[in-house]
Amino acid sequence: MLWYLLYPLRGTTEAPVLPPDHPLRTAFSRYGTWTARHVKTVLPLSVALVFCLLYPIFFLYTTDATNVTSGVSNLPHHVWTDAQPLSERAVAEPDVIMRSVWVHGSYMKALDREILLGALELQDTLLGPTTNFNPRRPHASRILPNDPTVDMTRDQRDAFHIVNGLTDQSWFFHSPLQYWGGSADNIAADGDIISTVNEKKTQSTSVNITLRHSFVFSGKRFEERRLAAADALVITLIHFKDSPLGRQWVRNAERLAAQVHDKWTVIPHDGKSMASQLYEFQFRPMSWPDWFLLTIAYSLTLFYLLLSLSKLRAVKSRFGLMVTILAQIAASIGSSFTICAIFKIDLSRVPYYAYPLVILAISMENSFRLINAVIMTSSSISISDRIGEAFGQTAYVAILNRLQNLAILLGLSRITFPGVAAFCTFAAVAIVFDFLYLATFFLAVLSVDVRQRELYELEKASLRKTNDVYEITLFDRIRRIRHGGATVSTRVAGTIVILGFILLAQSHYALESGSQWLNWIFTRSWRVAEPAFSKSSHLVDIHQARSPTSWLRLQDHETAREVINVVKPWAHSYVARVYEPLVFVAKGSNRIPHSPEPMFLPAVYDFIHNEIPRFVVIMLTLVALLLLLTNYLLQGNDKQAGDPDHPENEPLLSVRSLSHGHDLDVVKMAVSPGHKLVSVGLDRNIQIWDVPLNSRTRVMSDSETPLENPFPVLAMAIDDDSKWLALLTWQRVLLWDTDEQQWGLSIEVELGGHKPEAMFFNYTNKTLDTPSLVVVRKNGTMFELDLEGTASKEFTICKTPFAMALPFVEPTSANQVSQSLSILTLSRKSCIHIVRQQPGGWTSKEVKLTTGEAKDIHSIVPAPDLSMYLVCRSRSVDLVDLESSAVIQTFNTEPMEPRSLKLLLSSRGAPQHGLPPLSLCYISLETGDLVIQTFYRADEVDPMHYPKDYAPEAPNQPWNEEKEVKKRIEKPGRWEILPNGGIVGVRRVPVASLSSSRRRSFRAVSSGVGVGYGLRRRGAGSGGTAADSTDVTTPDMGMTVWEAWAFNNLESAKTKGIETQPLDQQADVEDAMYDNLWVSELGPMVRLGTASVAVGLGNVIKVISVGHEHFDKMVTRDRLTAENLRNQNYLRRRKTGSAAQRARGGLGGGGAAAGI
Repeated sequence: MLWYLLYPLRGTTEAPVLPPDHPLRTAFSRYGTWTARHVKTVLPLSVALVFCLLYPIFFLYTTDATNVTSGVSNLPHHVWTDAQPLSERAVAEPDVIMRSVWVHGSYMKALDREILLGALELQDTLLGPTTNFNPRRPHASRILPNDPTVDMTRDQRDAFHIVNGLTDQSWFFHSPLQYWGGSADNIAADGDIISTVNEKKTQSTSVNITLRHSFVFSGKRFEERRLAAADALVITLIHFKDSPLGRQWVRNAERLAAQVHDKWTVIPHDGKSMASQLYEFQFRPMSWPDWFLLTIAYSLTLFYLLLSLSKLRAVKSRFGLMVTILAQIAASIGSSFTICAIFKIDLSRVPYYAYPLVILAISMENSFRLINAVIMTSSSISISDRIGEAFGQTAYVAILNRLQNLAILLGLSRITFPGVAAFCTFAAVAIVFDFLYLATFFLAVLSVDVRQRELYELEKASLRKTNDVYEITLFDRIRRIRHGGATVSTRVAGTIVILGFILLAQSHYALESGSQWLNWIFTRSWRVAEPAFSKSSHLVDIHQARSPTSWLRLQDHETAREVINVVKPWAHSYVARVYEPLVFVAKGSNRIPHSPEPMFLPAVYDFIHNEIPRFVVIMLTLVALLLLLTNYLLQGNDKQAGDPDHPENEPLLSVRSLSHGHDLDVVKMAVSPGHKLVSVGLDRNIQIWDVPLNSRTRVMSDSETPLENPFPVLAMAIDDDSKWLALLTWQRVLLWDTDEQQWGLSIEVELGGHKPEAMFFNYTNKTLDTPSLVVVRKNGTMFELDLEGTASKEFTICKTPFAMALPFVEPTSANQVSQSLSILTLSRKSCIHIVRQQPGGWTSKEVKLTTGEAKDIHSIVPAPDLSMYLVCRSRSVDLVDLESSAVIQTFNTEPMEPRSLKLLLSSRGAPQHGLPPLSLCYISLETGDLVIQTFYRADEVDPMHYPKDYAPEAPNQPWNEEKEVKKRIEKPGRWEILPNGGIVGVRRVPVASLSSSRRRSFRAVSSGVGVGYGLRRRGAGSGGTAADSTDVTTPDMGMTVWEAWAFNNLESAKTKGIETQPLDQQADVEDAMYDNLWVSELGPMVRLGTASVAVGLGNVIKVISVGHEHFDKMVTRDRLTAENLRNQNYLRRRKTGSAAQRARGGLGGGGAAAGI
C-alpha cells in the first residue's frame, strides 16, 4: 500500500530497486551470504529460538474455564467476548443492576480469618441471613412487608430470588463467603483457608454460576496456578430494576456506614454509591457471515499458496518449501502468543480462527518473493552468493512492508476497542517475529534446498522447455496472467486483509442495531470513553491492587456466559448498570504494598521455577538432532560450505611471533582492554604493539632529558582507551600519549626506596577524559594522582609493609551492571585489608578471619564474580565473603607453591540459580605438577550472602567436596588461565617428542655442527625453587625445546586432553630455531583478549591463541586482578644466575635488572 500512496510522487506502484552498491542492499547481501555459509549454526540456533518461544505456550495458557485467572492466560475460543463501558447517550436500557461491596484488610491479606468473619457480618446486614443459603421456594408467594423501611424476612427475600422465576423483581448474589456456606462456624473451624478457596473454585451457586476467583476476589496473587493471596473480598448483588432487595441493599448500606465506623473505614463515608456506568457484557458465538468470510479468506490464501508453489521450478522441493513456509508462519504465531501472555495481553476476546489469517496474508508474499529472487539469480555464481544476492534484493522491501503494517496496527490499536487493540498488538508482534524467522530459519532452509542443487538442475530443465512448442490451455493462460500480476496484486493483499478484518472485528463490539453498524462505525467514536467512576482520594490512599474498572473487564468469558443464561437466556449479551462499589477497610490495616506487583504473568515465574531443567534437556536434544539432520543434508558440501578462513582441520592451538622490536630480552609487559601490548626490553626499548592490526610503535626516550627518560621502568599501566601509557621510575611518573606519539605530563613521586606493589588507572567518579593514576607503595600506603590538576592524595592502608596488593572491579549491584574499583592487600604479617573507593576518597577495612592462623597466609586471590576472595595457605584455601568477611568454605589442597594459586570459574554446568563449578589451579610443592582441583555445587545449597554482622560457626558448604574432580598436568612451565575457561602454558620438552626432521636439526645445533662458539647464550640458571624449576626442566640445553600447551577444563571442549604446539612454528628457518634454542628462561606472560596470552621468549614476543581469537570483544577492567601487574614485574621473581648476568653485560642482581 505504501507504494500506491507514493504513486503521485514516484509515478509508479513498483517497489524501488536499490543499486547493487547501495549500503543497505550490500549489508543485507553480506548477511545472506554469511547465513548460507553457516547453515549448521544458523539453523539450529533459529530452531532453538523457536522452541524457546513455543514450549512455554502450554504452561502460559489454559482452556479450563475455572483457571482463566489462576495466573495463566485464556486461549481464544470461537466466540467474541468483551466487557465494555457504554456511553450514557447509548440507546440501551440496562437489563440488570449490579451493586457490590469490597472488603479490605491489610494489603493482600483479605483471606485472614478476621476479615472473612467481618465480611460475613456486613453481608448479613446488607442481604439478611445467608447461612446455608438455599433460596429455592417453588410455591412461595411474593409478599412485601407493609412498611417499606422494614427488611424482608428470609422467606420473603428468597421468594424473589431468580431461581424461583425470572421477573422484574428477581435478584441473585455472589460472595466468596459461599465457599463456607455463609457460616461463621465453618470459617472459624477452617484450618487452611487458602486450600479451601482453591478446592472450591468450581463451586456453583443455586443459579449455576461458578464462584470463580475472578468474580469473588480482587487483586489476586497466584503461585503454582493456585490462589495464594487476595486483596479484596467482592460481594456482588445483581438485581432487576424493581427488585425490593435492591432497595433494601441501598437502605442498609447507608445505615451500615454509620454503625461500623469504629471497626471499618467506609468509602464513601455515608454509604451512598451514587456514581454508575453502563456496561455491556457479551459472549457472542461466531455467526454464519463470520464463518463465510473466514472460509473465503482462508480459501483464497490456500489457493495463492498452491498457485505460487506450482510456479516454482524446484519440483522436488515444493512440498518441503510449503512445509517450511507454514512452519515459519506457525512459529511466528506461536511466538506472538507467548510474548502476549508474558506481558498479560488478553487475546481471548477475538475468535482463534482469525489469528493465523493476517500472518498468512503478510508472510507468504515475502517468502515467495525471496524464493523467486534466488531462482532468478545466475546459477554460475556460488550458492552462498546466490542466497546473499537474493536476500539483498528483497529484504529491504520486506522490512518496509512490515514497517508500514506496524504503523497501521499501532494507529488502529489506539482507537479500537480493547479486544481489537489486543489483536492489533498480537499481529504487530507476529509480524516482527515473521521477519526474524524469514531472515534466519527460512533463509537457512532455503540455502540447504539450493545446496542440494534441485533448484539449479530444474532451472536448466525449465529453460530448455521454454523452447518447446506446445498447446496453451485455459489453465496455462490463467497462470500466465497470474504470474504477470503476482507482484502487483499481492503486495497490498496483506494490508487489505488487516484493515478488513479489524473493521469486521470492530463491528462486533458495536451495539446490536441490526444492519446499522456501518453507520455506527463512521458516525461514532471507535473507542468508548473510560467509565466516570469517581477517583476518590480515599481509594488512592488504600492502594487497591486492582481497580473496580479493571475488575469489571475480567467479567467476560465464562462468567458472562453464565450470567447471560440466567438474566437473558435468549441473547448473547446483556447490559448492566454498574454502581461504584462500597468499600470497607478494616481499622488498623496496613495498606502499603510491601513489594511491587510482578511485571509478567504469574505463570511465567511458575515456568521458570519448575520447567527449566526439562526445557533445557528437550531443547538440547532437539538442537542435537537438528545438527545431525543438517550434517546429513549437507554431507559432501562441506568444502563449499566451510569457512575458508577457519578450515575444520585447523589446530586448536596457534602461535605467532611479534619480532624485530627488541634486541635484548623482553622483561616487562602490560596489556590494555583495546588489545594493545606494551613491552620493555633490556635494550631500553619500549614498544607498543597493536596485536589485531599487527603493527607497532616505539616510545621515544632520551636518556639525557629527565622528563623523557622513563628508565628504570618500575611499573607500567595503560588506560582503558589505550591512549595513555604511564611509566613509573624511582623519581617520577611519565605519561606517553599513544595517539599523538609524544610525552605528556611528568609528575614527581616518592616511593620510599621500594618498588610499588600496584599501579593502575582509575576512572571511577571522573567526569573528565583523563583518569587518575593510583600507586600502591610497598610500605602500606597509596597515593592517587589527578592527571588533570597534578594533585596528589595520600592514603594509609596498613601499618606494616605489603606482601601483595591486587586491584579488582567489584560489582555493586545484584545484576553486576554497576561496578566499583577496589583493592585487596596482604601484608607481611598476614593482615588483609579491603580498600574501596568512596565519593570522598578511599576507605580501608581490615579483615578479621575466624579460621586458621593468620601467619600461615601466603597469598590472596580476588573472585569478584562471586563477591568473594580466596585466602591461600600451604595446604588449604579459604573462600571469604567480601562484604561480611565470613569464611564461606575451606578447601583442602595438596601442599602448594606460594603465590601459585589461580581461580577458574566455569559458566558451563552452572544451574539457573546457583553457583558455577569452581576450580583451584596451583603448583604442587611436592611434584611441581599443575593441579586442577574442581569442586561442583552442592545440590541442596543456594548461593548465600551473609549479613555484615553474621559470623556462622559452621557455615554451609556451597561446593560439595565429595564431588571433587582432580586433574594434573606434569611440568607445566609458566601458565595462565583464560576467560574462555581454558588454561594455556609454555614449557620445555625433550626434542625426542618432536618429529624426526626437527629432532635432527636440533641435534645438529647441540653438537656444534655449523654453529660457532660466538652464538649468544642466555644462561642456564641454577638453583631456585620448584616454581622456578618449571621454567628450566632439563640441564642439557641442546636437547630441549619450548612448547606451548593448552588444556580446556570444560566437558564440552573440542579436545579432552592437552593439545601442544612447538613455540617456534618456523622450524625451517634455522636462525629462528637457533635463537630460541638458547633461551633458557621465559619472560613475562600476560593475558591478551579472551583466548590468547603473550609471553616473552628472549627478544621475541609469542602470542599463543587457543581457538579463534578475533580480538573483537572489549575486555572489562577485571584484568586489574593482578595478572597484568604481577607479570609486568616479573623480574622481581626471576633468578639471577651468573650466566644470565654475563649475557646482560654485567648488569647487577635482580634489583638492577628490574630497573631497566
